[in-house]
Order: sequence, then structure tokens, then C-alpha cells
Amino acid sequence: MKYAYVESNKEEYSIAKMCRWLSVSRSGYYKWLNRTPSARAQRKLLVEKAVVTVFKQFKERYGAPRLVVELNEAGIPCSANHVAQLLAKNGLKARNGKGYKYFPSPNASNYVSDNLLARDFTASKPNEKWVSDITYIKIEKGFVYLAVIMDLFSRKIIGWSLDATMTNQLIMDAFEMAVASRKVEPGLILHSDRGVQYRSGEYQRLLLTEGIQPSMSRKGNCWDNAAMEPFFGRMKVESIYAENLANKQEALSCVFEYIEMFYNSVRRHSANDQVSPNAFEGAYYENCA
Repeated sequence: MKYAYVESNKEEYSIAKMCRWLSVSRSGYYKWLNRTPSARAQRKLLVEKAVVTVFKQFKERYGAPRLVVELNEAGIPCSANHVAQLLAKNGLKARNGKGYKYFPSPNASNYVSDNLLARDFTASKPNEKWVSDITYIKIEKGFVYLAVIMDLFSRKIIGWSLDATMTNQLIMDAFEMAVASRKVEPGLILHSDRGVQYRSGEYQRLLLTEGIQPSMSRKGNCWDNAAMEPFFGRMKVESIYAENLANKQEALSCVFEYIEMFYNSVRRHSANDQVSPNAFEGAYYENCA
């Protein structure tokens, strides 16, 4: 401790004077200064460097719990508390902020479906329950709108569409992507709120053609579609808010990177035992083989 004091104040006082004040030898100080770090100190430094590297690798999106999983899988055992301390020590904080704010859509009686989902956000297999919603993304001049469809089994985003206007075509394009990439099975439920786009005749006919059962939230009850809100909140915090999006094309690139390259393929999801949606589905199909 005394040698550390000498080292921290050597720019202000002479080393000889401080050694006399503290009753230590200069030779002892220089020996301490040139010592080889202990195995324990080297391991602590290794873990700290790994935490910072992995934190940056995932673009500041992971906090301590998910970093621990990544580090443990890489052969670097550590605890969440230790990782949290190292993040704080290095002034690092995962992107966080307010989640997606719900703005209720207009309600009407045409094409309103019953709430078949009934807030049961679990599924025993892929393509059993899908949920859909729309959010807005701020750009330099105005907004663009993103419609997504999520499979509740793995929380994978299976269909999405982004446009400058919030039209029926927006949700129909997301739907077409989902249907093209998945196997629609009898009994599949697709849940949404009562937004005017979801109540359109065009959209409802698409569901009917595929044999999909429509389900809608109750009037003014955002929690009936609560599984979608955490995704929008995380996407905005971990990606959108960190960018200064100028136009629709930049927003499209940002959303593509987050959904296709990070969220579906890489991001560990708490509902999936801390593996990505793709990995969770892959394990399911392997067990079925």
C-alpha cells in the first residue's frame, strides 16, 4: 500500500522524500514497481479485458447477465456481480431507456375478432401462435413505420415491413414475408390490436385464405398484446436511439441489421433459456428429427 502511494504521487514529490516519510526503502519500491503480476492479478486483468471486448462486440447492447453467458461459453468463468463491477469500473453501461410507448389505435366494430390469445404468450411449437404490431421510428424529417410479426414459440421475428406511411400494405407485406418463410398449420393464431389496418378487409382476407385464426386485443387494452412491446423497446434502445437516422433507407438498413443479423441470429433471449431465436428453433427441430 505504501509503495502504491509513492507511485501515485511521484509527479508531485520526489521518490526519495516519500520513501523517508513512509519509512520504506527506495530499493524496495523499485523492486515492487518491477514485480511480475501474480497469476490472480493476470486473471483479473484477462477477465476485465474480455468484458470490455465482448461489450463492444455486441455494440453495447448486453448488460451483465447476457455478458456472463457469452463469457462462460468462451471459457472465461465469471459471475454477474463481477461483470457488473467491471462494467462500472470502465464507465460502461448497456443501452437502456424507456420502452416502447403504446398509442391505442382507433377502434371500430368492423372485422373485430375475439381475443383468442387471452394473454397466453407461450407456445409448444413453432407456427402455433404469432403476434403482430406496428411502431414508429423517428428520422430527420418525420417518421417511418415498422410492422412486425413474431412467433411466440421462439420470439423470432418472422415477417417485417418498413415504409413511410402506415397503410394496409405495410402489414400485408410483413404478413407475406412471414407466410413465405414459415409453414402455416391449421389452428395457427395471429394476434394483433384493433388498429384500422388489422381490421381492413384486405388483410382479413389474407388470413382467411391461409386458414389462420385472427385474434385481437380487447378495446383499449394494450396488455393483451404485451409480448410485442418488449421487442420494440429493446430494438429502439439497442439500435434505433443510438443512430441518427436521416431517411427511410438508413432506417431500413438499421432495422435489417438489428432483426436479421443480431436479434434473430445472435441476441440471447430470456424466454429461450438465453439462446437466440434461431438457435432455440434449431434445437427444437433437432429433437423432433
